[in-house]
Amino acid sequence: MIILGYIAAVFMGLVLGVIGGGGSMLTVPILVYLMGVEPSVATGYSLLIVGATAAFGAVHYFREGLIDVKASIIFAIPSIFTVYLTRAYLMPSVPDIFITSPFEVSKNIVIMVLFAILMLGSAAMMLRKAYSKPNIDINAVKTITPNRLLIVIQGAALGLISGILGAGGGFLIIPTLVLFMGMPMKKAVGASLFIIALNSLIGFSGDLQAGIELAVPLVPLMLLATFVGIAVSTKISSKLNDGALQKFFAIFTLVIAVFIMSKELA
Repeated sequence: MIILGYIAAVFMGLVLGVIGGGGSMLTVPILVYLMGVEPSVATGYSLLIVGATAAFGAVHYFREGLIDVKASIIFAIPSIFTVYLTRAYLMPSVPDIFITSPFEVSKNIVIMVLFAILMLGSAAMMLRKAYSKPNIDINAVKTITPNRLLIVIQGAALGLISGILGAGGGFLIIPTLVLFMGMPMKKAVGASLFIIALNSLIGFSGDLQAGIELAVPLVPLMLLATFVGIAVSTKISSKLNDGALQKFFAIFTLVIAVFIMSKELA
């Protein structure tokens, strides 16, 4: 199972680089179901692994001129603030067991189920977008005027959610950038990687403050595997069109969400 986990980590890096999200959706299940890491600890490891991998991929998109730095920072600042506070102070104070009778509901189950519910909502939004107007060129410049206050609120909410789940948040960042900021999908992928890197690595600093211990050689080898995957992704992402990316992102998210729900509630 350990070897399978590292192979899956390569695929995670590939997915993250191609669609700008999904890395954390894979990383947490890989760590929990294949590597035997507790979900509450896996969320911390995920922030480090996904953040470092996203930073590696963001460099490529920046060089290609596919990152709107100004728009990304507007979204990222409130998100960074809330994700750090969540990881450093909120999550360590959450009890391990929420309910003991008539059945036990643990912190770990709540994390994974909430993870799956948010993924289902994200997948539904993106599928609706991908199939609603098939005759419109989604590479064209949009006339959407972003509401900056709304973007700040969404960024802060994302930081809270990312902090609780240990997710970079690409499965929520991508729909926000595409649907509410009018970004073409490929630019949204680049911006998402940039935001994920900032979010995740600063969020992980909160874990360090809370006293997380890194498993060796597990974490370094996971990082190496994901770097291999995202390096491969930079060679193939330019060959895919935006419509295909949106549909793949949505369907992929849906499949992982259903798997987690069936696993945790069975």
